[in-house]
Amino acid sequence: MSYDLVIIGGGPAGVSAGVYAARKKIKTVLITDNFGGQSLVSADIQNWIGTKSVSGFDLAKMFEEHLRIQEDIEIVEGDKISKISKTKSGFELKTENGKTLESKTVLVTTGSRYKKLNVPGERDFEGKGISNCSTCDAPVFKGKDVAVIGGGNSGLEAVLDLIPYANKIYLFHRRESLKGDSLTQEKIKANPKVQIILNSETKEFFGGDLLGGLRYLDNKSGKPEELKVEGAFVKVGLVPNTDFVKDLVKLGKWGEIVVDHKTQKSSLEGIWAAGDASDVLYKQNNISAGDAIKAVLNINDYLQGTERN
Repeated sequence: MSYDLVIIGGGPAGVSAGVYAARKKIKTVLITDNFGGQSLVSADIQNWIGTKSVSGFDLAKMFEEHLRIQEDIEIVEGDKISKISKTKSGFELKTENGKTLESKTVLVTTGSRYKKLNVPGERDFEGKGISNCSTCDAPVFKGKDVAVIGGGNSGLEAVLDLIPYANKIYLFHRRESLKGDSLTQEKIKANPKVQIILNSETKEFFGGDLLGGLRYLDNKSGKPEELKVEGAFVKVGLVPNTDFVKDLVKLGKWGEIVVDHKTQKSSLEGIWAAGDASDVLYKQNNISAGDAIKAVLNINDYLQGTERN
């Protein structure tokens, strides 16, 4: 099949792009393995504009329902793009399930995935006490004891997000000193709610139906330790889902697609990117949606030959 636009991804960026592409009557197909993006595992999202509170599961359903009522878009769910090749007329895209598509333009909204600790219990308690998005989920842990794992900027920012809500915050870092911004370090060190545990390596999460605590190793003494907490934020980095375009477009240091933030264009004509797969500074659902809409409007101008300066 041949299209004017292929949108890759079903999170807030992909769905927003799909709605706008349909309304512009661009011949579009959206391909995603599932709807919702990273927020799918969030228990309570309180910063999706226009919605006071919604679970990640329900937000994903809202995304999907909004997209499916559009008349002029094709949707392929349960599949992923495995390879993109440049052609004379645009691009050839191959999926993991064996489909071959042709398109004049491509919008990559595949997001990123959180790095995992890969320790026992981590997967079991995702959405049941373990979270990755402190901006989304900090209010859920009001009055509770919470652990943050990771001493970089994302870990420090998670602590700041939690301070207004949590009873006690334990910040774990496996090295001798924190590596995040110095001013942020000063803020959290001055707060009596925060206890920093350095030279610590998280080994296991435990609990019943919900998270009950974690076990860690004191790397200096070699002694195993246990701490009871009701929440944990794993903040050890993000990995953009961009492997399938790494030979086509310019990527940043961490694998994110470098874009012109005025238009969301990548370094290769015909490919745009939005959301966490791009080099956007702030990783937020609302920003991803806005950037994707910006991209589709520019794609429409590009297809019509009416691009603005």
